[in-house]
Amino acid sequence: MSETSDTTITDPAELRNLLGEVGHRATLKERTALHAHDRAWIAASPYIVLATSAADGTCDASPKGDPPGFVRVLDDSTIVIPERPGNRRGDGYRNILTNPHVGVLFLVPTRNETLRVNGRARLVRDAPYFDDLIVKGNRPILACEVAIEEVFFHCGKSALRSGLWHPGDWPEVTLPTHARISKDVAPTLPESLPELEEYYSVTNYTRGLY
Repeated sequence: MSETSDTTITDPAELRNLLGEVGHRATLKERTALHAHDRAWIAASPYIVLATSAADGTCDASPKGDPPGFVRVLDDSTIVIPERPGNRRGDGYRNILTNPHVGVLFLVPTRNETLRVNGRARLVRDAPYFDDLIVKGNRPILACEVAIEEVFFHCGKSALRSGLWHPGDWPEVTLPTHARISKDVAPTLPESLPELEEYYSVTNYTRGLY
């Protein structure tokens, strides 16, 4: 794209003019503590995205998943996210060490809305409530405890536009396997393609979930 074909937005007033004024429902929905409906939504959610940013602005958005209700509510202003075995990069957690501000998005299958929790996080290696976070006999590696500063529901328009929960609207998946993608984007990987196919197989992943 040429430099003359786009116009960058740099002014908050210009942005507001393009977006329009915030509706009263969107303005009034923010809360600083969990409502009973928020607790129920968290209890029904098996999948979240944890967004973080380091002090230098480096960002990360990490998916987390477990049986519904895996995020524990300690009280109306505190939630706990358990960590399970993964790739061990810890990008988001390293961000938290320099900047505790986080955003958490809770998804519930078939529901178009999502719940957002913003707050300040700290990493905990053990606590009495870890016993409540055990899944299939496994305690979490660590936990991300979030002190809530803001909570609200997002409307469902983005899910409706995407057809997220409607299989009939899903496009035919023609993407290569994750093993093929990994080999192509990191050609120096020592494993062969068949070895990567085995490593990334659902059977192998299932053995290492906890």
